[in-house]
Amino acid sequence: MALGTVIAMGRSSRAKLLRGVAGIYIEVFKNTPLLLWIMLIFFVVKLPPMGASVLSFSLFTSASLAEIIRGGILAIDKGQWEAGYSQGFGTLQMYRYILMPQAFRNMVPALLSQTVTTIKDTSYLWGAMAVQELMGRGMILMNQYNSTPQIFAIFGTMALLYFVVCFALSTAVRQYQRQLKQAA
Repeated sequence: MALGTVIAMGRSSRAKLLRGVAGIYIEVFKNTPLLLWIMLIFFVVKLPPMGASVLSFSLFTSASLAEIIRGGILAIDKGQWEAGYSQGFGTLQMYRYILMPQAFRNMVPALLSQTVTTIKDTSYLWGAMAVQELMGRGMILMNQYNSTPQIFAIFGTMALLYFVVCFALSTAVRQYQRQLKQAA
């Protein structure tokens, strides 16, 4: 989240260089597959599986988070910026005390949706480098059984676990969106 915030601030900056660098970062990561970055970091950078997992997910997800955060910031009325400047706030103070608290309220549904996507994307880790997250543990179990009903039960259990976690988060997003509509 921190890297996404920094990139969003760069993308929203008045400085052309910062905007350009942040824009390139976002475009590169949003327009290439996650699996490419997992493999690149694991095989080329040669980090251990867990380190490669954390780094690849952080770099990849921060591009989406940056766009979500930037959208939340852009949704704030320009009068808020002017009010902050008229009160003597610097840019970082404005982000911290005025813009981000207001933007966060609008960003929560998209942030939670991105969290659901990231949880589902962890299944790539087993195929890419045998990190034993849920999918990896399921594959290890399946190797111990050779009957179709047992393998089907393992796949069904994995699907159910992913569904329960992701459905709970999706339900929280919908509930929060309803609360926002009622408050408005």
